[in-house]
Amino acid sequence: MESDRERFSPSELAVVLSHYDIGVIESAKEFPRGSRRAPKLLLKTPRGRFLLKRRASGRDDPFKVAFSHALVGHLRARGFPVPALIGTRNEQNSLLQLGGHVYELFEYVEGDRYNNSLEQTASAAVTLARYHAAVADFQTEWTPPAGSYHDSASVRTGLNAIPTTASGHDSVVGHEAELLHLTQELHDRYDEAAERVNRDGFGSWPVTIIHGDWHPGNMLFLGPRVCAVLDFDAARHQPAVIDVAYGMLQFSILRGVAGPEEWPDFGDETRTRRFLAGYLTRQPLPTEQRAVVPDLMIEALVGETVVPIAVTGSFGRLPGFGVLQMVGRKVTWLLKNSDRVRGWLLE
Repeated sequence: MESDRERFSPSELAVVLSHYDIGVIESAKEFPRGSRRAPKLLLKTPRGRFLLKRRASGRDDPFKVAFSHALVGHLRARGFPVPALIGTRNEQNSLLQLGGHVYELFEYVEGDRYNNSLEQTASAAVTLARYHAAVADFQTEWTPPAGSYHDSASVRTGLNAIPTTASGHDSVVGHEAELLHLTQELHDRYDEAAERVNRDGFGSWPVTIIHGDWHPGNMLFLGPRVCAVLDFDAARHQPAVIDVAYGMLQFSILRGVAGPEEWPDFGDETRTRRFLAGYLTRQPLPTEQRAVVPDLMIEALVGETVVPIAVTGSFGRLPGFGVLQMVGRKVTWLLKNSDRVRGWLLE
């Protein structure tokens, strides 16, 4: 188990679990996935298996949590594959607030991780289209967040902060000038991509409740099909193409056994095309929105990485400098190939 992963204390667990009616705990195992700041515990009882989660600090605003829970309830009512939330014993609340923390209890869904196959890629895209169809009539008293990786002030702030916050890390020592040049290049490419998207009409496109984080780690598969979609924390009001471009990017990324500085510049274009084709079997995507997908992918590449690197100097367990070098190369590849990619996007 990672030594820096937060854990539940025995006394904390005793109090939290006393608020739920799930039967006698037969076993409890740490579930070390996702954010290291959000401890999770897999519980086995005669009534089934459940996943207990304590929200990470900064992701525990009760109003935002309530919004995501209302969304999950709506999706389940529409037959969309999301794990059920378990209500508290007395009041059937889907979130529990205790001691300054927010807790959630979910049914545990058995499933496999993404295997990079075209079949699972297509299923992920079809599931995204099903999601967009399911939220078309979603209404709630809770106000969803706005904003995304597109034209984001926080992305630009992060890029400006990285030369200072990341400069003390071992991977950067001796490369400070290169880091400064790299972040400036990414800032310029990000601004240019955002400007092109805005110029093509982004501000006038209809909005919906997007998922906001449609990547392979947020879904489980049984065979070739998605069996559960996870993590609705990033759901917000935006045009659906924000999800589509992000999914096309995330399901195309090729990784290597070495560090990110050795990952390929290009993505898996076959998976990218299969993702779009899968989405289009269930939902339309207007031509003017397809045309900006390469620019949105550039924005997503930059926006996905710079905020955590600006705060911690790293991207999860990957060195921030190596990740930024990888992002820079992938952005350059996308720019060089954007006309060709746009050609098949508009077929």
